[in-house]
Amino acid sequence: MKGIFIAFDQAHKDAVISTLDRLNCRGFSFIEQLQGRGSKTGEPHYGTHAWASMNSGIITMVDDAIVDKLLAALKAIDESAEMLGLRAFVWSIEQYY
Repeated sequence: MKGIFIAFDQAHKDAVISTLDRLNCRGFSFIEQLQGRGSKTGEPHYGTHAWASMNSGIITMVDDAIVDKLLAALKAIDESAEMLGLRAFVWSIEQYY
């Protein structure tokens, strides 16, 4: 089992959720307004007058077999509009109930 945190420009919301649905990743938690900035490129997303755009975030737990497919699909979304921004981070889940 892997945990995946996906941070993305709000414009990507429908594409990200559709990707989760298509890959049968049913359970997730959605954070609608998430402020931040990328570590290398991209504009800050602060929701202010100067930096008006905002990010959202999703955290989901998926089977190991789905991780590569999900990351490839998310990368394609990001590459379709690189200036918007999308990143996904994966870590191992040791235990859950």
